Amino acid sequence: MKILIYIISLFLPLQLAAQSFTASVNETTVVDKEQFKVSFTLSANNMSRIKNFKPPPFSSFIVLRGPNQSTSIQFINGVQSGSISYSYIIQAKDLGKFSIGKASVEYDGKTYQTKPLSITVITGTSKPKRQRQDGTISNEEIAKSLFIKATVNKRKVFLGEQVTVTYKLYTRLNIAAQMSISKLPQYQGFWTEELETSTNITFMTEVIDGKQFRVGTLKRAALFATQTGKLEITPFELTVPVQIKKTRNRNNIFDDFFNDPFGSSKTIKYNAVSNKISIDVMPLPQKNKPESFKGAVGDYTFNASIDKTTAKTNEPVTLKVLISGKGNIQLVELPELNIPTGFEKYEPKTSEKINNKNIISGSKTAEYLMVPRVVGKREIPAVVFSYFNPAKKKYITKRSGPFTLNITQGKSLPDVEVANKEDVRQLGEDIRFIRTSDYDIYKKEDSVLFTAFFWIGGVAPMLILFVMVGWKRKNDKLAGNLALFRYQKAQKVAKNRLKKAKRLLNENNHKEFYTEISQALFGYLEDKLHIAKAEFTIDKAKDELVNLNVDDELTNNVKKIAENCEFVRFAPGAEENTAMKNTYDQMATVITDVEKSIVERNGK
Repeated sequence: MKILIYIISLFLPLQLAAQSFTASVNETTVVDKEQFKVSFTLSANNMSRIKNFKPPPFSSFIVLRGPNQSTSIQFINGVQSGSISYSYIIQAKDLGKFSIGKASVEYDGKTYQTKPLSITVITGTSKPKRQRQDGTISNEEIAKSLFIKATVNKRKVFLGEQVTVTYKLYTRLNIAAQMSISKLPQYQGFWTEELETSTNITFMTEVIDGKQFRVGTLKRAALFATQTGKLEITPFELTVPVQIKKTRNRNNIFDDFFNDPFGSSKTIKYNAVSNKISIDVMPLPQKNKPESFKGAVGDYTFNASIDKTTAKTNEPVTLKVLISGKGNIQLVELPELNIPTGFEKYEPKTSEKINNKNIISGSKTAEYLMVPRVVGKREIPAVVFSYFNPAKKKYITKRSGPFTLNITQGKSLPDVEVANKEDVRQLGEDIRFIRTSDYDIYKKEDSVLFTAFFWIGGVAPMLILFVMVGWKRKNDKLAGNLALFRYQKAQKVAKNRLKKAKRLLNENNHKEFYTEISQALFGYLEDKLHIAKAEFTIDKAKDELVNLNVDDELTNNVKKIAENCEFVRFAPGAEENTAMKNTYDQMATVITDVEKSIVERNGK
């Protein structure tokens, strides 16, 4: 038995599936008299428990060599896993379509069988070798053995319904080193939430058309359509360094003497591009649409509660609203709350919890603070929440309440106590008489108009009043124009996020740091360029910067830094503190430069 211990890449650890038995061939269509390879591979946790391998009957084929047996073993955290492969070199006896039957093997007392394989034998000359003597190979040949496949869990969805897109890398070739992203997919018309994936790609084994591939998940995202019609997801492009083994020159004896026993190889950078995906987005039905519906799509539970049923005037009362379930919880609007007269209501305190492991879910909580001012019995109407359930294809309305509140008189103002007779004393010394003697009365000649006291006491308050009125009008204008408000506050919000990122940098919190610093840049560009969050892409932001006459070097720098933050999980060395510090400095500089450029070139 030849035991081959495969060296596992530090950046692409291979995890083999336990107890799977598959059959594969290197070609499903061969030319008459052409030799090809068929392999039977068992992946398991304990190699010592494998026995009694039985190949299929090769009645329609000539077995030229085999079985050749090879074993791959690895240890992860002290746990052994591996695979054993039985391969044959065979040749078809005749033209036509043939089937390679089932092979079987026993593992841990159980018998496993492969699925049959179909082989088509055609007339023609022998195919040219895939690899030339100099080790070169065409992109078309690589594409057959390495590609990215994008899939979605559904092709037809309602507006606001989640569709999950998954990008997987399929390869039969050796990947030499770290991969890098050439271009991220664009989700135009979707609100996007990244789903949790491992920072290292874990490969499994999968057979496609009789060929065995290693398959690893690159990226997963939850998409929520914000517009109807046919929407398209652009391809995901990845640069993959492929290791191609050079063929030795058999006519040169020095090659055999000097070359290492494993042979030499070269690395080719191949640009793998995924397929495009089209999603058909249907509008929500108008029939039976409730008035309380505000766009929530998913499957939710709803509850509202009040912390007391009896209260005194001027005593705070809290009404709590809780929405939880599956769906884009961040876009769910809170239901309207109708408070009767006699209450003073404050803005609610809201909080969210989001779970992005597979199906986006979570909860949104709002606490309304109310202060009763009038004595009596008051009823708060029922709180109504409506949503559309795409699985049931109908609207669902849930109510909680009404709530009755008995209000009694609270503490009154303290009474003024009147002194007793004993406490009243005549204090003659306190009486002062008006002096009646003659005095010369002088008229003051200086006018008060020219005194400093007049200007300080009279004019300064007017100036302060004008400043406050101007400030109030400016705030009212910003409050009425949300886009203008976001534009004015964009840099301040970005600085606050950078401060938080700085704290995460000091704590060496790698994952949260890159999330916060990405949101600092993306949020700044969304607010400054008036781009809706659901429609934001870095390419769109770049186009808007160009329209604002921002120079090309700065816009390209913005795109480069944004993509570096997105690519961090494909760069295992990025968690180092030095790389995080460099990213922080670059992000702070580019936001400052963009702000300065927009102000200088556009005057606002």
